[in-house]
Amino acid sequence: MQRTLKNSIGFVGIGLHSGRPARVMLRPATQGYGIKFRRTDIKDVDNFVSATWDQVCSTKLSSNIQNSAGVMVSTIEHIMAALAGCGITNALIDIDGPELPIMDGSSKHFVTKILKTGVELQENGFVWQIRKTVAVRDGAAFAELSPLDRYEIDFSISFENTAIGFQSTVLDMRGATFIDELADCRTFCLNSDIAAMKSAGLALGGSYDNALVVDGSHYLNPEGPRRIDECVRHKILDAVGDLALAGAPILGRYKGVRSGHRMTNLLLRKLFETEGAAVKIPVDEQIMKVLPCADEREFDLMRTG
Repeated sequence: MQRTLKNSIGFVGIGLHSGRPARVMLRPATQGYGIKFRRTDIKDVDNFVSATWDQVCSTKLSSNIQNSAGVMVSTIEHIMAALAGCGITNALIDIDGPELPIMDGSSKHFVTKILKTGVELQENGFVWQIRKTVAVRDGAAFAELSPLDRYEIDFSISFENTAIGFQSTVLDMRGATFIDELADCRTFCLNSDIAAMKSAGLALGGSYDNALVVDGSHYLNPEGPRRIDECVRHKILDAVGDLALAGAPILGRYKGVRSGHRMTNLLLRKLFETEGAAVKIPVDEQIMKVLPCADEREFDLMRTG
């Protein structure tokens, strides 16, 4: 099934990279609408931007999309991950500026409000079933999609900073896995990179309130990490958001090794350029059981009416 929100929900915060205040309203949408952003601060040109892989215009430290009129929305990955992790396929996202608010650096606040307002079931859902393995590589970075009868993510990272070191996690993404295992995992950065990022006009809104900061063998945030492998789990969160730009849930296995926004977008581009690699199939009862959703009881509720 397709899904949307039962009611509109709002968020207020600052952009991680711009440091600018941002207001967002997440609204229900009709069946087949997809996920679209609307820049409410722009009136004189087309201000709608579709959240799809072919609209991605840049991937430096975030995923950013742009329409043919040059209207951009940046740092969309965390709200896209929240929507995908809760099974939301149709929504209109109003935003009063160029960048989504970073909130606490995770998808937690988005997910909390989505669960509170509730999810409305719609009809005629479909998924992209991976039929052929596709992969991209750039040095030590690697990303791959391969056939599987469910949605699974296998991710590993490796850093010289011993606080992170090598981390690897494999997650079956069905049901409430995203909500329970990933939603609260924050973005992270190395303390040694902060000055360079700020001089490049990035991370201007970053703080201990919205990022996990790593310095050698320890974390600078007073509370430390929320999970022992929070860093790799946040990379999976990012991948969920970036893969949501496929425009529908995926049935397949994503493997990422030191991957990021750029690699995942290149992977989607290769997927849809490769004939027969992804096939659109309708959602049936069996497929519903292996897809992400806000409430694992949805299947039984729908079946019993």
